[in-house]
Amino acid sequence: MNIDKLLNHFSNYIPLNQEETNELSQRILERLVKRKQFILQKNDVCNNYTFIISGLFKMYTVDKNGDEHILHFASENEWICDINSFHSKKPSLLYIEAIEPSIILQIDNTNLMYLFTHYQKFDRTFRVLIENKCMELENRILQNISSKAEERYQFFIEQYPNLCNRIPNLQIASYLGITPEFLSKIRNVISKNK
Repeated sequence: MNIDKLLNHFSNYIPLNQEETNELSQRILERLVKRKQFILQKNDVCNNYTFIISGLFKMYTVDKNGDEHILHFASENEWICDINSFHSKKPSLLYIEAIEPSIILQIDNTNLMYLFTHYQKFDRTFRVLIENKCMELENRILQNISSKAEERYQFFIEQYPNLCNRIPNLQIASYLGITPEFLSKIRNVISKNK
């Protein structure tokens, strides 16, 4: 198992020493995930934090009409997890699905809590990760309640510049809370204004 990308990720916060690296490598599991494969389904408990080595995922819910509402995209060098389900051990209301074939590293609740308890760096790093995700979520909520669709699309492009060509238009529209047809109109207006 190659954990170099994960170690580089941690070094952006607090570099790990050899003992911490060894502990981490013993407590994570590498998985290959196919396109459209779920790593979490509604009503299952989210048991893992997932670090993406390669690939792309979406986190979403499905309403009573069968429409997807995408909350989050995650790609290389990012974490994805239903934090509520992970910590409460309650069934998730969300799905996490691979948009592309992916390679991931996962750490379960027991092993992560062990690292938190025995190595302060892990606790500190995950606290910063969660705080950053909370700030992203707050910004997204503010965008959704106070911005026009065009502004939300511009914000999406700024937030996910390397993903725009990897995510199908239908899913971008779902994330923005608009129809695919309206997304096409927005893109046409933007391209004419350039």
